Amino acid sequence: MATEIHASVLHAAKDLRVETRTVSPPAADEVQIHIASTGLCGSDLHYYSHFRNGDILVREPLSLGHESAGIVTAVGSSVSNFQPGDKVALEVGLPCEQCQRCKQGRYNICKDVRFRSSGKCFPHFQGTLQERVNHPAKWVYKLPEELSMDVGALLEPLGVALHAFRRSLMPENATVVVFGAGAVGLLCAAAAKLRGAGKVVIADIDAGRLDFAVQNGFAHASYTVPMRRGKDIDESLQIAKETAEEIGKVDGVGEVDVVFECTGVPSCVQAGIYATRPGGRIMLVGMGHPIQTLPLGAAALREVDIVGVFRYANTYQESIDIVLQAQKSSEGPDFSKLITHRFAGFEDAVKAFEMASKTKDADGKLVLKVVIDSSEDAKARL
Repeated sequence: MATEIHASVLHAAKDLRVETRTVSPPAADEVQIHIASTGLCGSDLHYYSHFRNGDILVREPLSLGHESAGIVTAVGSSVSNFQPGDKVALEVGLPCEQCQRCKQGRYNICKDVRFRSSGKCFPHFQGTLQERVNHPAKWVYKLPEELSMDVGALLEPLGVALHAFRRSLMPENATVVVFGAGAVGLLCAAAAKLRGAGKVVIADIDAGRLDFAVQNGFAHASYTVPMRRGKDIDESLQIAKETAEEIGKVDGVGEVDVVFECTGVPSCVQAGIYATRPGGRIMLVGMGHPIQTLPLGAAALREVDIVGVFRYANTYQESIDIVLQAQKSSEGPDFSKLITHRFAGFEDAVKAFEMASKTKDADGKLVLKVVIDSSEDAKARL
């Protein structure tokens, strides 16, 4: 029997409405989940603000949200590894599982993947800003009791960082630089640090974010990127070289084995190429400017690999292990501190999205990760 639920639904740019929907009982291979915590990410903000994400247009009302955790409320007839009451996280991209990429385990680049809250596939695969969703049990993961729902929601962006780390082929005791101290940059820094990097330097224009990163164990050191812009490409590349040289002087960094570029800003990508040692790698994690002018000769002549990163594959269990490892470490990081702002219920979704578009709130507090709490006792807990 179908159940009535509430959902946050985007109808146009900045036009979010709370609506009633129905959810049917789960299919044989599905579990039904009451969504308790959903983090807002950059793609959600693009859809909210512009009703599009780059070239991807929203063509029908869409529930946003894809960083989520919740409680199992019902299980399908063929599901034996979950039961009502289980605390879980959702992996929301469903690949075809038949193409060559899927069979290679690279299902994140399956051309037919359906991803919740993305406008790429049509009809759109509705996101997790709904009270309940049915989801294939294969793509659901039990959370240890010691992990909160908010941290369970963070496993999705942590998967991006872990996937980037894996593709970096980072050598043991490596020197790492991360450009961008937003949530994904902080998670990339944490993943590299917890997986054996000898030194992790994080770079950003925001000194407050850098202080947060170092003080809370996400990185060993930081560099404040100066607000310098060249009048032409030659001057811009010279500034990028100088930035790379200055980063090399931070805390005796020297040559950099791996750069995680999490901004997508051309000046940072350029500086990242110059900062990387011969034979090193720069990981393109940030989805920024689609067309850029890059010093490819500087990369090619030193055999610096430029490697793309898109979402993640096969990361959830290891992401859980990384968070548990951090909780046992005296040096951190404390992933829960990434959650800086929480809003109760879909009625406050507009406030949540508006907050997520800022770098600081009205009190001057950093805005890193905003979460919408849709648990049954959300308002009581806040």
